[in-house]
Amino acid sequence: MSGVEGKGSPLWRDRNFMVFWGSQTLSVAGDSFALIAVPLLVLHVTGSVAQMGLLTGLASAASVAAGVFAGVLADRLDRRRLLIWCDLARMALYGIVPVAWAFGPKIWLLYVVLPAAEAIGMVFQVTYVTVVRNLVEPSRITEANGRLGATSAAAGIGGPLLAGVVAGWAGPTAAIAVNAASFGISALGVVMIRFGQPSAARGVWQAGEAPEGQEDQEARGPWREMLAGARFLWRQPVLRALTVLLSFFIFLTLGLTDVLIYHLKHDLGQPDGAVGAVLAVAGLGTVAGSLLVGPVRRRLGFGASWIGAIAVAGLAVVGLGTSGGVPAVAAAAAVYLGCVSVAGIASMSLRQQVTPDHLLGRVTSAFWTIHFSLGPAGAAVLTWGAQRHGVAAVCLLAGVACLLIALAAFFTPIRQPNPELSGAAG
Repeated sequence: MSGVEGKGSPLWRDRNFMVFWGSQTLSVAGDSFALIAVPLLVLHVTGSVAQMGLLTGLASAASVAAGVFAGVLADRLDRRRLLIWCDLARMALYGIVPVAWAFGPKIWLLYVVLPAAEAIGMVFQVTYVTVVRNLVEPSRITEANGRLGATSAAAGIGGPLLAGVVAGWAGPTAAIAVNAASFGISALGVVMIRFGQPSAARGVWQAGEAPEGQEDQEARGPWREMLAGARFLWRQPVLRALTVLLSFFIFLTLGLTDVLIYHLKHDLGQPDGAVGAVLAVAGLGTVAGSLLVGPVRRRLGFGASWIGAIAVAGLAVVGLGTSGGVPAVAAAAAVYLGCVSVAGIASMSLRQQVTPDHLLGRVTSAFWTIHFSLGPAGAAVLTWGAQRHGVAAVCLLAGVACLLIALAAFFTPIRQPNPELSGAAG
């Protein structure tokens, strides 16, 4: 074993974690109902794909906008209460839809509910990341994140299938009602648990106990508060390197799902059913990677786990473009998503371990904002390249670039087995 990561009592004996884990899994499964039901409502009433796209775009924009200040809310308010209120607000918002629809379709209501719910959901997600560290022992953070990620991925696969059954049997509004109820379950789960106090060890201090002068510096204005997370990322060598390299990784890979679908439909001539089956198998890779990240990091250490996952992901991207059959494409996609899960969960866990508690919300917001900043442009370039030059050429180029990212990481502080224990991380 390369470090302290993984020592401590088993998570299944931790009542707080088990309650939180179960309630959040049900919440994710319920939330996936809206992913199916809302587009169905729009199509049933208007028959317009354009309106569906406009609604999705507005909801995404609201989520991104909320991410700018979500970290400040998570750092300045009681996090447990914030999680509960976010869940209750989303329960109320989605609950309005089936009630209103009982008196006739109201498309305008979706343009209010969905962006508001997505914005609140972003606040919830940022706060969710900040509380995991106070929910389990420090040595179990990676394992806890892995289990939460695995069940979220599994729920994301099964939820839409069940949502389709419910929507077909009782209508899309019934599926939205299930989604609303799931947020009530999530709120109840948070009510039933208690979060521990943040650790003051290794540079992680209690909320409100920042080093002398730090709070005064952050209190100079709201913009300085929101930028505090970005400043922290830049000042920490490991987090700085991770932020930069992961931003390039997202640029190279965010459009891969579209390229995968294009490859299956255009190059291999497969029906829609085959596309769905491949994406389902790929989702199982996410589940596997989430379950493996804890043991892998315990055995190999952070650096080898992260660098190795990025390198294997690059090879999988190359394999994706050169695969000539559906089973090979599915296998390559599953390996890729499994490696992305290992790298992503290890990275998130490290941020939770080394970031001062009073900054964790803003650091999370800053990381996600920077992390995805190059993604849309990269997706456009990748898909354009696939159509112009072919999937094989684009995947070869993207895969080799991922291997270069892994090589570059070897020459940064990322390579350390236990950066959470060294001055380089914090």
